[in-house]
Amino acid sequence: MIPRYARDEMVAIWSPETKFRIWFEIEAHACDALAKCGVIPESAAKTIWEKGGKATFDIARIDEIERETKHDVIAFLTHLAEIVGEDARFVHQGMTSSDVLDTCLNVQLMRAADILIADIEKLLEALKRRAYEHKDTITIGRSHGIHAEPVTFGLKMAQAYAEFDRNLSRLKAAREEIATCAISGAVGTFANIDPSIEEHVAQAMGLKAEPVSTQVIPRDRHAMFFATLGVIASSIERLATEVRHLQRTEVLEAEEFFSKGQKGSSAMPHKRNPVLTENLTGLARLVRGMALPAMENVALWHERDISHSSVERMIGPDATITLDFALARLTGVMDKLVVYPENMLNNMNKFKGLVHSQRVLLALTQAGLSREDSYRLVQRNAMKVWEQGKDFLEELLNDEEVCAALSKQEIEEKFDLAYHTKHVDTIFNRVFKNN
Repeated sequence: MIPRYARDEMVAIWSPETKFRIWFEIEAHACDALAKCGVIPESAAKTIWEKGGKATFDIARIDEIERETKHDVIAFLTHLAEIVGEDARFVHQGMTSSDVLDTCLNVQLMRAADILIADIEKLLEALKRRAYEHKDTITIGRSHGIHAEPVTFGLKMAQAYAEFDRNLSRLKAAREEIATCAISGAVGTFANIDPSIEEHVAQAMGLKAEPVSTQVIPRDRHAMFFATLGVIASSIERLATEVRHLQRTEVLEAEEFFSKGQKGSSAMPHKRNPVLTENLTGLARLVRGMALPAMENVALWHERDISHSSVERMIGPDATITLDFALARLTGVMDKLVVYPENMLNNMNKFKGLVHSQRVLLALTQAGLSREDSYRLVQRNAMKVWEQGKDFLEELLNDEEVCAALSKQEIEEKFDLAYHTKHVDTIFNRVFKNN
């Protein structure tokens, strides 16, 4: 991923230095277990740890060897032998390249998931704070982009909180599913290495032994992991899109924080654009786009092929790095989001009283009119507000058919905003009761 959309902690997980260090640890832990089983000398396992553990692997040297061997794991093992010496012959006993590659990838994905989990937890903190801050801030709810009925801005934040709380659960489950280890040898039969070696390496690396591997760890695990990242990205876009809409000049109910010295346009000095949430929309597309190749990686030929390899070398780092950056950016947006309650009320009152149409409709049906007649009466008065700028309450009070069914007091009481927010506390209790 380009540095513009990357944060150092996540980038470090995917660096060559980290990868080769994990490779070494897998091999060295396997040597420990092999020594306990009497397959290799204990002194050799000790030497491998002592020399390899202190070494700084020469990336350029490994690349040089790979240019000749055309095999990355062999290139690493050759370089490790240069460091360890004669005892290096005991490294990789009974193992195959996928044992190292797949176990390492899952360690990296597990570590990446830990960072992403922390990212979501920080976002949840910001959303919860803003939800309670605006629990009673009245705003208009919209369907199809059109005014519907009143809600509160706090409810919008609570909805986002609940969605990302579900994403947190999904990500934790995906982390659990991806955290497996395979040290089973060629075609996964353990013919040349005992299953106890796999158990030892798995425990040492914080993983579980893969129940059955075919030389590779089954890629349905990875498909689920990247699909989960795609769902999280979609939730990011949903919230970013809401902010983008609310920041439109004609709406301006909320906007991204505009810092001192910030510029919105090279041509128009007045502009304050939703650049962060627009950026998040684009980044979400990228992460979602990496879920499909992960699903296509599931169908490998027989016990293994490497059609998945090139895909994972790209989507592993790019998806996790991008999502990490996006979650941190979204947290910053929501933490500093500027909210305009007065504009919310002004917008809601732009079409005078129309948001109460359903209450009048229901009152008419309860007064004895058919639903069809009730709808007709309410809609004909509502259209005068839409088309002529009339006041909805005044039109209803001047409608003889409506007044024949409802008293003036009964009509007026249907225009109470508090009616629409009476269950906000109930919803908040559902969302935050365990948080």
